[in-house]
Amino acid sequence: MPELFAYTDGACSGNPGPGGWGVLLLAKDNDRVVKERMLKGGAPDTTNNRMELLAAIRALEALSRPSKVTVITDSSYVKNGVTSWIHGWKRNGWKTSTRKPVKNADLWQRLDTAQARHSVTWEWIKGHAGHPENERADELARAGMTPFKG
Repeated sequence: MPELFAYTDGACSGNPGPGGWGVLLLAKDNDRVVKERMLKGGAPDTTNNRMELLAAIRALEALSRPSKVTVITDSSYVKNGVTSWIHGWKRNGWKTSTRKPVKNADLWQRLDTAQARHSVTWEWIKGHAGHPENERADELARAGMTPFKG
């Protein structure tokens, strides 16, 4: 059974500003890529964090059946949020520990729903550090942003 990996990235020109998200989905069998799928999109007025979240959401939503998948992101915001902070936010009615509304709660809720269908392992890697798959996700995110740049 092939292993699934989703490399995700977001980009923004200005923050807020035009943004894009990109996903490189790989199915690997014994470290050999047997299937590859690329996804991208964007928005005219958004933030980097929203694009990072949307990349992870779109990766998980693209899987047609419940799957075991490793999501690799260069966003500590996404990684820490989904593996740690989200539990308290849900307990507190989507409020932070200081009782303020969680930023991007709409996307966090969508990510929570998307990941519930799957067995997800979350990994953080340093961005722009020569990881080929992360660089490709970054290229896809920038391509997703292109139609919205003036």
